[in-house]
Amino acid sequence: MKPNISQLRTVDGETLMSQPLRPPDFVVSGLLSKGLHILAGSPKVGKSWLALWLAVTVAKGEPVWGMNTRQGTTLYLCLEDSVLRIQNRLFEITEEAPPSVHFCTECAPIGQGLEEQIESFVSEHPGTVLVIIDTLQIIRPVHDATYANDYRDLSVLKRLADKHGIAILLIHHLRKEKAEDVFHRISGTTAISGAVDSSFTLVEERRGSSRAKLTCIGRDIEFRELELERNGDNVWELISDSKSQPELLEDRIVVLLSVLLKDQREFIGTPTELSQKIDPDGQEGITPKKVSRLILQNVDALRKAHITAAIRRSNGKRIIQLSSADSDDTAAPREIGTIDPVDQPAEDNAEGAR
Repeated sequence: MKPNISQLRTVDGETLMSQPLRPPDFVVSGLLSKGLHILAGSPKVGKSWLALWLAVTVAKGEPVWGMNTRQGTTLYLCLEDSVLRIQNRLFEITEEAPPSVHFCTECAPIGQGLEEQIESFVSEHPGTVLVIIDTLQIIRPVHDATYANDYRDLSVLKRLADKHGIAILLIHHLRKEKAEDVFHRISGTTAISGAVDSSFTLVEERRGSSRAKLTCIGRDIEFRELELERNGDNVWELISDSKSQPELLEDRIVVLLSVLLKDQREFIGTPTELSQKIDPDGQEGITPKKVSRLILQNVDALRKAHITAAIRRSNGKRIIQLSSADSDDTAAPREIGTIDPVDQPAEDNAEGAR
């Protein structure tokens, strides 16, 4: 007898490209989102110092290298340290540690109680946003380092992070062997990098230099390299960031649409037309493909700026409708379905034909 299998829950492409979508929730804006992440580095490079500072900084709600944090409870499983060592390090990196940062030097392995321990902590501390596990190797059961085992172990933690809407950061090691791609040096099989949402590697310029490069890659973040230097208090300070643009496109779209609607109050047109209006010379990088996504993923931010947005299809084309809250509410609404398709750009007509 066949088991009772539930049906697949699907969404069609047209609906998906017309739905407002919320961007990922970040614990550290633009860097560390909710989900599972790994920070790998060579032994004694300063990974644990960075992990401790991150746990304290997020608990305080203070910026991390100029990036805003979501303040909340943090848990640092410092499994290679003693309570005395953590106390000594706390006195070095901060003048005051809040009660919302918690430390633990012992825990069960994956599949042998760890999940229940973390779930119990989150239940007791519902404001938890970040759990750091230092190191991954200590919490792994004893078994062969195969792709299947690596993926299974990390998938357990990935499901746990997603279930509770928290970020779990695993501290791990790099291989000694050099590689053209630094992420290929992460110890273990490629399943480790494949199972996490983001990977970070901390590599010193040279041993004992107190300068290192933090290389970042992930599903919800763009590739970037942060040049760091460890100061006299063992805090990693930002020296430079490969992400040169100070403002994200997510921020710029609100500004550009606010300027557009300052005078005309309303816009109805295709993504190509909107892109040409707000970024005519292409310097902002807001292409017709990007503009729809930016609008759908920033509906809340646009609403705060008193802009309402909707994306529909009309005569086979995608149409964007924007309205300023200051527009005339007494005016009759325009019917989207009667927009004249004449003189529309060929790109949008072709899009409708597909």
